Amino acid sequence: MTVPGLGLRREFVFLALAVLLGLGAAAAYWVSRATVLTIAVAPSDGTEPAVIQAYADALAKRHKEIRLKILPFDDVRDSAAALQDGRADLAVVRPDVDLPDNGLTLAILRDQAMIIASPEASGLTSFPDLDRKRLAILAHRDADQELIKAMVEHYGLTLLDQDPEGPLPPRHVALVEMPEADLAAAFAKKRVDAVISVISPTAQAAQRIIGIVQGASKNRKVAFVTVANADAIVARLPRLQAVTMPAETFGGSPKVPAEDVATVGASYRLMARANLSRPVAADVTQHLFELRSGMANVTPAADYMQAPSYDSTAAATSARLPIHPGAVDYFEREQQGFVERYETWIYLVAFLGGGIGSAVAWVGQRLSRIRRERIEEATDRLLEIRREAQDGADAERLEALAREIDDLAGDIAKHALERPTEARTMSAAAIAIDAARSTVKRTIVAGQPSGEEPDLAGRMTSTGVATSDAAG
Repeated sequence: MTVPGLGLRREFVFLALAVLLGLGAAAAYWVSRATVLTIAVAPSDGTEPAVIQAYADALAKRHKEIRLKILPFDDVRDSAAALQDGRADLAVVRPDVDLPDNGLTLAILRDQAMIIASPEASGLTSFPDLDRKRLAILAHRDADQELIKAMVEHYGLTLLDQDPEGPLPPRHVALVEMPEADLAAAFAKKRVDAVISVISPTAQAAQRIIGIVQGASKNRKVAFVTVANADAIVARLPRLQAVTMPAETFGGSPKVPAEDVATVGASYRLMARANLSRPVAADVTQHLFELRSGMANVTPAADYMQAPSYDSTAAATSARLPIHPGAVDYFEREQQGFVERYETWIYLVAFLGGGIGSAVAWVGQRLSRIRRERIEEATDRLLEIRREAQDGADAERLEALAREIDDLAGDIAKHALERPTEARTMSAAAIAIDAARSTVKRTIVAGQPSGEEPDLAGRMTSTGVATSDAAG
């Protein structure tokens, strides 16, 4: 036969275990689930969208804890604005065009240099030499034009974005936009004096452009415009960077360039919002470089990625273009482990768990005390019934006391079955029940005529109080 209280206890235990297992599973899922980050990507005609898409695919394929949601834009101003406005966690940013207030560098996706090249016979080797010259530009990007304009104006020249008819006025430079296929003919017809491009020197497109200039040169030698005081210009325009193109970057016979060329440039950077957690930023940076080889098989532009240079941790976080502390953790091999990452949560759970455990223990003690008090109250009442029966109550009152003894005994048994109860308390209750019943029985027997079976004793038997002596 199933005891009702015992079944209820088992159901409660199973329910508590199910809840605990559910909470444990939820906690495990929360810790192990992938972190989805939104990344704003631009420009649409650049190499960055292909790099980021390859990175996102590699993360998903390798089942990394980071996932990327790509938010495409046509212009880097829009991607920077998305990071600034909080619509993105990461963004491709070109700092010389627009630098979000909350952006910190994780990696340099592509370094670019401003290259101005012409056949050696032109003699164009410095910016003042560009006075009244026409420069071919093969891809119109507002960002590139702003950089060119800033450099031209630094040397007291005026940039014309439209090519006027006839000779240029003094101290003016004109940009002539054309496709790459027309560049050789433009040199042959003297329509342009040089070609200008803001591009990575090692890119295939840069190699092709310099090859065209070599073809237009009678001795296959190329002249490059050098920025003599690049550091001074960067000090004035801090979002640019000094760039040095090593000799033979574009070939070794003849050497192109013949010697190192100093110029300025800009970079496309992967930036994260400043309040992105250090562990997540470290993971993004780590996976970016760990997966680069596979990404390069998809898009060669992945080979151009590099870590931002810095001398010390203090220099990295206090530079004009600061590096995210999480990226520094990866570069310095100081990434946080599991315990360090979730240290706060572990302590909080331990603290709350201890508090909850103490509260549960207190509640259990309180319930146990309440049950004990109820049994003690019933025991006290049984002793009062015994005294009242000894004082000589009438038959009707004795019948009521007998029923009350049965009710109290039932309550005590019910409380004892529901929860464990101290043996001392139960022993005292059992003794009180026996004493009360015995006293009531003796009083009933003493009040009946000899040889006559008492009606009250019979009624007590029906309630389970009278013993076999009453039947005899």
